[in-house]
Amino acid sequence: MSGPERASTRTAEPSDVGELMRFFVGLESEATIGRLWGDPASEAAIYLTPYVAADAASVLLAEVDGTLAGYLAGCEDSARFPSESDRFDAALRTHRPYRRPGAVRFFARSVADAGIDKLLRRATATDLVDERWPAHLHIQVAATWHGTGVADVLMSTWLDHLRERRVPGCYLQTLVQNPRARGFFARHGFAPYGEVAQVPGVRHDRRRVQQVTMVRALP
Repeated sequence: MSGPERASTRTAEPSDVGELMRFFVGLESEATIGRLWGDPASEAAIYLTPYVAADAASVLLAEVDGTLAGYLAGCEDSARFPSESDRFDAALRTHRPYRRPGAVRFFARSVADAGIDKLLRRATATDLVDERWPAHLHIQVAATWHGTGVADVLMSTWLDHLRERRVPGCYLQTLVQNPRARGFFARHGFAPYGEVAQVPGVRHDRRRVQQVTMVRALP
């Protein structure tokens, strides 16, 4: 038996943070696209732990035979949640990742990229603020479970949760250079919205990457 027939979902609890962090560190070793500055604690302080702290019921865990296979960190109302920029600043103050040589290179490259984008008047990655799509999410599944339906179970459960809470819509952001992810989100009803934006600092095959915003209404 594979995939969704063996996967179960549940909401996270504060006691799950340790296991989620270990899972998050493992994802970093699997990453081939969108690798950041190599400090899991500070990266998780932007994309994972604030969600558990704010509302553990909006963080879904997918388990297969009792083992964590993936998670979805969601937010029902982005206007009431710290922006990615604010979370980024807080993570840097708390964890000081710039003391690592790899992080120094990343942040220096980010500053240079942002300067070039501003000079050329190119859009740079930022949050979407629109009352039509107030919710947002980050989803991660271990490579072992890619293509098995585990991600589908997480996404379907999340969308059902938003419908029950009468949330009108949801957005997410992914990389242009990740067609697998874009295809997955499209299958779940998300469509590209707005212009493609540059992502400062991040490289794939030594080239810059771009971010696409995708939205889904929830009738």
